[in-house]
Amino acid sequence: MMNIDQLTESAVIVLKKLISTPSLSKEEDQTAEILFDTLKAEGFSPQRTLNNVWVKSTKFDADKPTILFNSHHDTVKAGQSWTCDPFSPTQEGDKLTGLGSNDAGGPLVSLLYTFVHLDKIERDYNLIFAATAEEENSGINGVRAIFDEIGDIDLAIVGEPTQMEMAIAEKGLVVLDCEAKGKTGHAARNEGDNAIYKAMQDIEWFKTYQFPKVSEMLGSVHLCVTQIDAGHQHNVVPDSCTFVVDVRTNEFYSNEEAVEHIRERVNSNVTPRSTNLNSSRIELDHPIVKKGIELGLRHYGSATMSDQVHMKFPSLKIGPGDTQRSHTPDEFILISEIKHGIETYIKLMEGFSFDG
Repeated sequence: MMNIDQLTESAVIVLKKLISTPSLSKEEDQTAEILFDTLKAEGFSPQRTLNNVWVKSTKFDADKPTILFNSHHDTVKAGQSWTCDPFSPTQEGDKLTGLGSNDAGGPLVSLLYTFVHLDKIERDYNLIFAATAEEENSGINGVRAIFDEIGDIDLAIVGEPTQMEMAIAEKGLVVLDCEAKGKTGHAARNEGDNAIYKAMQDIEWFKTYQFPKVSEMLGSVHLCVTQIDAGHQHNVVPDSCTFVVDVRTNEFYSNEEAVEHIRERVNSNVTPRSTNLNSSRIELDHPIVKKGIELGLRHYGSATMSDQVHMKFPSLKIGPGDTQRSHTPDEFILISEIKHGIETYIKLMEGFSFDG
């Protein structure tokens, strides 16, 4: 059995391979192959569904509850502000720079080698490790594509950069396409009904409105107008003005409820792109949260979204790295963070029982 330093060293080797291999959402085939081969080399019999790689722990017992270790291996596109090659892992002392190192390569390899370690010890639960695709664009061929194959899950540990603090709640997301309608006319004669002015009234509402129910963990529902488009000619009053609103819901409102709440209060037509990405929360008295608190781990509500939104079972988001580095130029993670991540995951899971 490997010790913590050996687990960390192995995790970093795999992470460097992942950084060196482009894996934009929907283009993760090569990193899926790396992860598949890594699990085989560690003595497992992994499965692959599309670009999702998953494996059950040995001595899988159908009478025991099952815990899913999940993180993603896709990345966003590197921006032009990078000062180094995003696909060349650069290690300077404790710091490892490269695209996807923090989000979510570090959490992914930390969970992977925690899985390797835990597979060799007695547990009161089964484990499944899953490295999944299309998290960054909430694609249909990501983690959702394996749920029917992996069977019932009693708890998920979702690897995202949280500084190894417990994100016990997470905001949902719904994107609204809105349209204010007017009537065309000649701009010089003050004719028509200007759709831009109508849209401005609703945009002001989105800017200032506060949903009544405020969450202790997640705060209020957040509304932000992010795009606007109207008009096609300088001397024609526009009869349509479209705008996009980013809505982040707390656990008191399903996305469908939030959409209806908004529709009742604005004049524009409101069309959600999807209402599937709802807020999630695991209760403070859940055994995994209680154990984390016993270990001195802080808990909080997360404003960012992860694959938790697709999980209908209890889930806890926790991982090494810092969410503030995600999607930023010269993204990095510290080797010491990976080591601490593996150590903390092991402490959290060794001796864990759903009976508390």
